Amino acid sequence: MESGGKRRRTDAVLSNGNDKIDPSLLEALEKSQSSVEALDLRTVKKLVLSFERRLKENIEARLKYPDQPEKFADTEVDLHEELEKLKVLAGGPELYPDVVNLNVIPSILGLLSHDNTDIAIDVVHLLQDLTDEDVLEDNDEPARVLVDALIENNVLELLVQNLQRLSDADSDPDEMAAVYNTLATIENLIEVKPSVAELVCERTKLLRWLLGKIKVREFDSNKQYASEILAILLQNSTANQKRLGQMNGVDVLLQAVAMYKSKDPKTSDEEEMLENLFDSLCCVLMPLENKERFVKAEGVELMIIIMKQKKSAYASAIRALDFAMTKYPPACERFVDVLGLKTAFAAFMGKIPVNKKNKKERYQEELEERLVSLIASLFGGILRGSRRERLLSKFVENECEKIDRLMELYMRYSDRVRAETDRLNELELDDLEMDEEEKYNRKLESGLYTLQLIAVILGHLWCSEQPQMRTRIELLLKQQKLTKKDVKDILQEYHDNIGDLDGPEEKERAQARIQKFISAFG
Repeated sequence: MESGGKRRRTDAVLSNGNDKIDPSLLEALEKSQSSVEALDLRTVKKLVLSFERRLKENIEARLKYPDQPEKFADTEVDLHEELEKLKVLAGGPELYPDVVNLNVIPSILGLLSHDNTDIAIDVVHLLQDLTDEDVLEDNDEPARVLVDALIENNVLELLVQNLQRLSDADSDPDEMAAVYNTLATIENLIEVKPSVAELVCERTKLLRWLLGKIKVREFDSNKQYASEILAILLQNSTANQKRLGQMNGVDVLLQAVAMYKSKDPKTSDEEEMLENLFDSLCCVLMPLENKERFVKAEGVELMIIIMKQKKSAYASAIRALDFAMTKYPPACERFVDVLGLKTAFAAFMGKIPVNKKNKKERYQEELEERLVSLIASLFGGILRGSRRERLLSKFVENECEKIDRLMELYMRYSDRVRAETDRLNELELDDLEMDEEEKYNRKLESGLYTLQLIAVILGHLWCSEQPQMRTRIELLLKQQKLTKKDVKDILQEYHDNIGDLDGPEEKERAQARIQKFISAFG
C-alpha cells in the first residue's frame, strides 16, 4: 500500500519481463518527452479537433454500415491513433483546465462504452497516463480541475462497467493490462480527491468486483493490485467498511487469508498481497456489526490456527484478533473458549517463530504492542466467571512468569517514554513551541499508549486481590526502585486524556474503570 508499489509498476511496464529495459519503449518515451516541449494551447486545440473529427467519422461509419465491420475498420484504426496522440497531453498537466474547457472529456469517456473493446482499452491507458501521480506532482489545481470534470462525466461508473467486460485471463495480456490500468486510474483519482474512495463504492459495483477478484485461488499481479485497492477503499471509510460487511466481505476476506494458514507466499509480491488482505480485514473489523460477522464466521478460530502454524501470516493474525477483540466481549469470550490463551501467552512470553522478517527489531516490538493490547482487551471484555479465572490463572502459573514479563515490558516502555519526554523538554528550551496535546501525542507514539495498557493490566491483576500476584508486583517494583505511585501516575495521565469519541457516557464509564485501579493501588 505504499507508493513504492506504484514505482515498481512503472518499472514493470518499461521492462520486457526479464528485468531489462525495453529500448523501443524508452525511445518512445524520449520522443513523447521531446514533443512535450512544444505543447501549448494551440497544439492542444489541434489535437482535440483532430480527435473529434476522427470520432465523428467512426460514429457515422458505424451507423451507416452496422453489419459490415470492414467498412468502419479503417475509422477505428484512425480513432486508435488519435487516442494515442492525446497521451502527449500528460506532458503538460498545467494545460488540463484548457482541455476541460474544450469539452472533450465527455467524448473521451463515452468511448469506454465503445463496442470495440480495443478502443475502450485505449481510453483506459490514456486516463492512466493523464492521472499518473508523477504527472500530477506539483500540479494540484490543474489535477483537481481534471478529476472533477472526469467525475462529473461519470468516469467511475464507466470505468467499472468496462472493467466488468474485460477478460482478466493470462491468455489476453492486453485486457489484463487494461484491468491493471483501470485500478491504477481509480487509485490516481483517490490520490487527488480522497472522497472518490466513497463515491466509487456508492455509485458502482467496484467492491463486488474486487471481492470476486480476491476469491480467485491463483495469484497474479491483478489480484495483488485488487487487494491493494480494497485496502485503500477501506482504510478511512466507515461507510465502505459497513458496505463490505453487508456483501459478505468478512467471509470472503477470511477465505482469502485461509489459503495461507499452512503455507507461505512464494514471492514478495504475493507477500504484499497477503498483507493487503489483512489490512483490509483489520479495517473491516472496525464497525461493531463486522466484529459479530467475524466471530460467526469462525474468524477467531482461523486466526488461532494461523498462529499455531507459525507461518508468515503469524503477526497479521495477532493484529486481526486485536482489532476483533477491541471493545467486543463476544470475541474475547470465544477466544478463551477455543483455547486461544495458551497460544497468545506463548507469544507474549517471546516464543514467536523466527524467520528473516521477524529478526527485525521493529517487527518484534509491533508484535509485543499488539499482544499487550490483546491481553488488555481480554481483561476489559471478560469481567467475571470461569473465563476470567482462566485468564487470571495465566499470571500465576510458573511462578508468576507472565507478571515478570509484564514488568520487563513496563520498564522498557517506561524508559522510552522518559527519554522522549526529556527530548521534548529540551526542544522547548530551544524555543520550539509545542502545545500540551502535541506533546502528549508524541509521547503516545514513542510507546506511552502501550505503557498505559500495561498499567491497566497491572490494575486488573491488583484488583483481583490475589495475594501471590500483589506480592510479586510489589517485589518487582521495589527491585526497579519504583512504587505503586509510579503506576498510579501513568493511570492518572491515561484517565485524564480519555476522549469522548464513543460519546460522553462511554467516556465516563472508561474513566470510572481507570479510577477504580488508581484507588486500589492506594
